[in-house]
Amino acid sequence: MPELPEVETVRLGLAPVLEGALFARVEQRRADLRFPLPLRFAARLEGRRVDSLTRRAKYLLAHLDDGQILAMHLGMSGRFLIGSLVNGEGAQPRMPGAFTHEVGVSDKHDHIIFEMSNLAVIRYNDARRFGYMTLIGAGELGAHPHFRDLGVEPLDAAMNAAYLAARGQGRKQPLKAFLLDQHVIAGLGNIYVCEALFRARLSPEAPAAQLATKNGAPSAAARRLAPAIRAVLEDAIAAGGSSLRDYRKADGSLGYFQHRFSVYGREGEACPRKGCRGTIGRIVQSGRSTFYCSQCQT
Repeated sequence: MPELPEVETVRLGLAPVLEGALFARVEQRRADLRFPLPLRFAARLEGRRVDSLTRRAKYLLAHLDDGQILAMHLGMSGRFLIGSLVNGEGAQPRMPGAFTHEVGVSDKHDHIIFEMSNLAVIRYNDARRFGYMTLIGAGELGAHPHFRDLGVEPLDAAMNAAYLAARGQGRKQPLKAFLLDQHVIAGLGNIYVCEALFRARLSPEAPAAQLATKNGAPSAAARRLAPAIRAVLEDAIAAGGSSLRDYRKADGSLGYFQHRFSVYGREGEACPRKGCRGTIGRIVQSGRSTFYCSQCQT
């Protein structure tokens, strides 16, 4: 599943063609994706202007001029591809970038097509149909079932050592599971949790309680972890995300942060940390692979 940097990269790719434009025509080719689409979905979008495109956790949020929010989740294989209208016909999506490869996207999986007033054509393609879209009133977003229990945004200033200490205090849950809990931090996924724990020199099996001292103050571990989370996400966004399996950027090109992974997917390789003689290992936690160095992550 695309993680926060991938979703943010898609947002950055879509924003220039969505923001300020109207949905001139919406083609809805099926009644559902992962969940049923809202009643009169296409009709409720047509004629509406996108005032802004933001992100919350792994959701893209198109804020419309009538107070609605089009919330979009990519699921496992969902992607947006951007083309343009030329003489009323849809042109092939552009796919720039040094890491562009054969997209392998069949148009039979184009489930929703947005034709915009600026002549952009945005195709939502999803072979597995684990993605979904819905319409939510702006004043209802915080109470909506998809959003009401989400934790802090990992790139917000509120996600700091004090926050980690307060949420981790007294919890025996392993750090890996703690960080993947969307009620604690919204948007973190398996890849970047592994990478952040490596940067912070913390074992994924250590209890979350070690983030707080006995009196509840942030521990040294919390003070290392908070900036490590932010840094790994910012680095991944700057690199255009990671291209694993189905994920591609909005313009069809591939992200390349995977070429800079320190531990993820590197089982059996030497630890890249200078001076460490350890080897990257893999364990399974809650059904997910965890990659780490047992020598320098304690």
